[in-house]
Amino acid sequence: MAFILTFLGKGGVGCTTMAIASAKKYAQIGKKVLLAVQDSTPSFSIQLGANVTSEISEISPNLDVIQLHSTQLLEASWEQLKQLEAKYLRSPVLNNIYGQELALLPGMDSALALNYIREQDSKYDVIIYDGKTSLNSLRMFGIPDTLSWYIRRVKNLLENSDIVRALSPFVQPVSSAILNVTWSPDNLSNESTKEADQILEQGKKAINDPSRVCAFLVTNQTQEAIATCKYWWGSAQQIDLTVGGVLLNQDSITEDITTTFKPLSISSIPSKKSDNWESLTQALPDFESQAKQAPRPIIIDTVAREVKVFLPGFDKKQVKLSQSGPEITISAGDQRRNIFLPPPLKGQSVKGAKFQDAYLVINL
Repeated sequence: MAFILTFLGKGGVGCTTMAIASAKKYAQIGKKVLLAVQDSTPSFSIQLGANVTSEISEISPNLDVIQLHSTQLLEASWEQLKQLEAKYLRSPVLNNIYGQELALLPGMDSALALNYIREQDSKYDVIIYDGKTSLNSLRMFGIPDTLSWYIRRVKNLLENSDIVRALSPFVQPVSSAILNVTWSPDNLSNESTKEADQILEQGKKAINDPSRVCAFLVTNQTQEAIATCKYWWGSAQQIDLTVGGVLLNQDSITEDITTTFKPLSISSIPSKKSDNWESLTQALPDFESQAKQAPRPIIIDTVAREVKVFLPGFDKKQVKLSQSGPEITISAGDQRRNIFLPPPLKGQSVKGAKFQDAYLVINL
């Protein structure tokens, strides 16, 4: 399984530069690395000093690179999708739909990129992802939690829907004639979503594991860059993504910077001179070690009946808390987090909440 690394920061502060330098560093120590970029402009190839295409290419020993194009990723999976349709439907309809059209659906590019990374997971020691923007990267890594939430809600809707159950006796004979499987509210809500549930649970566990997936913040000394970094820091916690540290690009570490991002470790990264990447690779930290020491996005203490959510960069006025059954929903910034309470706390109502040391502490 690969260690997956990404970088978050204001546009123009050097996230792509850090991604390239990190890929080179890991490759130099013998790790098999995939550098995946979703930027469609030629600037990435220019900065890398190599032509990057939609096909994996080795640009140096141990270092592969690919530019992710949504339409081509979808077309690559199109035959598999047709086979699934042929298995369950007697009248194929997918031949009339083109991959390019589906790739235009909102969020499709993020879903395709995440699925591609999942497919490459066992082939590399390290995968470094450079997204179009930090927001797109966070939305991509948040897909497993978001989709699992929607599946749970749809399943509950089907299980409790009188309309669905009333129509079931009429739908079943039709489905038997048209489909190769028998349809009912029970098997729709269980069997047909079981594989999806398993994949999404694996994805959530990986993103919640700092030894598997983590992000690092990239900033400089400007107020705009620092404020943006703090925002992405808090937003990353909302999707259970560990932020391992801060890379201060082309600036010296000050007391203000240290205080702002406490307790994260901060590394000062020098400017790159010409095509010499050595000064940057040598200044980069031990990403995996720092990620394991970083604050965890969530801590659930069943004995103290307490849920602690790490939300740096937000104050209490920017956070909304709600509860629906066994789920607690926290909205902060552009992200919404759904926390499914474990059995010892299931059925407990929220009694109070407060901010303490950048944590939102929820009492049950």
